[in-house]
Amino acid sequence: MKKYQTILVLGLWGALALWAWFIPSKQISEAERRPLAQKPAFSDTFTTDFESYSLDQFPLRDSFRTLKSLFHTVVLGQRDNNGIYLTDGTAVKQEYPLNADSVNHAIGRFQKIYDKYLTESRCFYAIVPDKGYYLGEESEHLTMDYDTLYAQAAAGMPWAEEIDLRPVLSGADYYRTDTHWRQESLIPAAAALCEGLGVTPPKAEDFAMTPLERPFYGVYYGQAALPMEPDTLYLMANDLLARCTVYDYETEKTGSVYDLTKLGSRDLYDVYLSGAKALLTIENPGAKTDRELVIFRDSFGSSMAPLLVSDYAKVTLVDIRYVQPELLEQFLDFHGQDVLFLYSTLVLNSSAALK
Repeated sequence: MKKYQTILVLGLWGALALWAWFIPSKQISEAERRPLAQKPAFSDTFTTDFESYSLDQFPLRDSFRTLKSLFHTVVLGQRDNNGIYLTDGTAVKQEYPLNADSVNHAIGRFQKIYDKYLTESRCFYAIVPDKGYYLGEESEHLTMDYDTLYAQAAAGMPWAEEIDLRPVLSGADYYRTDTHWRQESLIPAAAALCEGLGVTPPKAEDFAMTPLERPFYGVYYGQAALPMEPDTLYLMANDLLARCTVYDYETEKTGSVYDLTKLGSRDLYDVYLSGAKALLTIENPGAKTDRELVIFRDSFGSSMAPLLVSDYAKVTLVDIRYVQPELLEQFLDFHGQDVLFLYSTLVLNSSAALK
């Protein structure tokens, strides 16, 4: 009996090894959104390279990752996997504890920007709460001290007026598999921002909502490695946005608010304003005024900014994770525009990337 068991195990192991070696390698992991190690050439580092390759290209790798996650959460009763937990079918990152030093670092960067460019501008800030703000406590998971974070921001940015988004958002306004908020759910939040800025708020009836055919598997889907249904990503379009043009300072090219060339991107959220970009300007020929808005933002701003353009002739988006603030004067003319700092609690609590 043991002889047959040994033969079975060796045969299975050999079959998996042959599969891993001869089946064409996958280039990327869709679930983890990263490139996978490829078959190594024979060299001094072959042993190390082959180990990475075999782990990345192991047959049925994603299935085994899911089985491992289910074992840890269902059998062992762990409350999260890789720091991600599920509550009512929604994946949430356990963001804990509050990193006060990180929040102060972000505020310090914003202060330098204000001192250098914005003393003649009307300045506002709005913090985007992560899903844990709404879903963490009720699911009995650890959450950061949000009240202290908001108090830190208020104390550290007396030169900017706060626009509080907490009352106009809920856990349902975020993708189930991703960090980000859903554009089709943002009319109340966009209205709160516009009212704070003193411009015309958007109305839901002004937009046509178009679902994308490709399912959206967000970043938490890959990190959690747990069975989840994908999200549907919608575009909110109207004639005004169709006439807007978007200038990308990196590529020196002009495009549209929704970048349909990103439909094949690893991250479908890149459809909103082309994803991670240092510096963009939206020109609105149908603006009701000649006012201008500058938004210092993270990725949450990509889906929000199109909903704020109605009254603004120009909206400029700056992401200081990708551009040194000291270099902005080479590209932008600051002359008293309205200014909004729009940052998520996720970035504020881990702000080392802010240049």
